[in-house]
Amino acid sequence: MKILVINGPNLNMLGIREPAHYGRETYGDLVKKIETYCQSKGIECECYQSNHEGCLVDKIQQAYGSFDGIVINPGAYTHTSIALLDAVKSVSIPTVEVHISKVEEREDFRQVSYIRLACVKTITGQGTDGYLQAIDFLVNN
Repeated sequence: MKILVINGPNLNMLGIREPAHYGRETYGDLVKKIETYCQSKGIECECYQSNHEGCLVDKIQQAYGSFDGIVINPGAYTHTSIALLDAVKSVSIPTVEVHISKVEEREDFRQVSYIRLACVKTITGQGTDGYLQAIDFLVNN
């Protein structure tokens, strides 16, 4: 199995940005955690992060025919990007939406998720372990 893990804007600032919500793990720590986990399970993975919506759309489109599943934390684009929703719909790759914090307990605007409409599952509030749960879900379903 081959999984693409996509992170949107500001996730490169993990460990610095609002640690009360996102913890102290850095983005580098997250990537290492995912790669180590996947290696232990015999899963091929690629991690990608961009602060630019079009780059995220391009990466999703490039996944077509190459990846069996996508784990995505769209960051703030969760609440604004129909382009990401359309990209996920267009490739028809099983996709799991992940959020480190419990978005459902935060600001009202964070209750809206456009991309969720194209995802097979959403995981929130599990810290960075949510990514591992998403990978397990994709492998087992």
